[in-house]
Amino acid sequence: MQPAKRPHGHSYTADEIRALRADLCRVDPSLTLANAVTPAFAWRSRPAAYAGLLRLVAEQQVSVASAAAIWKRIEEGLGEVTAASVIAAGEERMRELGMSKPKARYAVAIARAELAGEIDFAALATKDDDEAVATLTALLGIGRWTAEAFLIGGYGRTDFFPAADIALQEAVRLVDHAEHRPTEKELYARAERWKPYRAVAAHLLWGFYTAVKTGSVDLTQPPAHSAPAAGRRGGRKPR
Repeated sequence: MQPAKRPHGHSYTADEIRALRADLCRVDPSLTLANAVTPAFAWRSRPAAYAGLLRLVAEQQVSVASAAAIWKRIEEGLGEVTAASVIAAGEERMRELGMSKPKARYAVAIARAELAGEIDFAALATKDDDEAVATLTALLGIGRWTAEAFLIGGYGRTDFFPAADIALQEAVRLVDHAEHRPTEKELYARAERWKPYRAVAAHLLWGFYTAVKTGSVDLTQPPAHSAPAAGRRGGRKPR
């Protein structure tokens, strides 16, 4: 697929996502079932700021319900979620608000890094993908998965694929009708064919996983036909 001329930070519209989904299926027909049964979705956006990264840290390794509850407590406890408010609260208070001890430490460390000028969230928009990942992973507690997910949601980056994500691994196992989930390394290799829109494929697979997990999709009864193919757009077709 040929990359479109699009500045960082511009997430895709519903129509653009629908068309890209169809294009991805042409590149990789194994995605056809996922595309057919997954409803239309919006880009998973989050603030391109300290609060957006902190929420991603808070959400890790807990259920969706727990993540929402923790974030609500943080917002209510701090009032405004900023680097300054987190530093003022301190690690102990962040733990009282629901974060684990390591996450509370990361929250304060990242806040201090922003106030010290070690991370400029606005400037991330001007960096290329590799530079942006390197900047984020230099922060305490931020690994590649977190960096990629933040850049997808906060900055509209289209060519990241967080292959360490268990939901994505399980979704790919299902679309490939495989017995075992792919490893992170295997999934990175598997996603190569979806460049430069791997993040769109990730959104599709997240949606598919959610549909299967919630029981809204019965994999024993595949749909009679695929979802209507969207029209191609100039500059966004499979390669």
